[in-house]
Amino acid sequence: MDNVRLFFMLLSLAALLFMVAGLFKPWLLLWWEDVQNRRKVIKLYGSIALLSYLVYFALRFVE
Repeated sequence: MDNVRLFFMLLSLAALLFMVAGLFKPWLLLWWEDVQNRRKVIKLYGSIALLSYLVYFALRFVE
């Protein structure tokens, strides 16, 4: 169970790093979209970071 929690923590950290990088250059992380802007970066990578962080804390109570 610790490996799963570690995975979700690393996923949230990676999503936060991608979000920060996407705030400077949105086209690097949203290359498949027609329109790349900072709002889409925040919505996509911010939601991934938030959800994985919530799962990380929820798994703490499952043990």
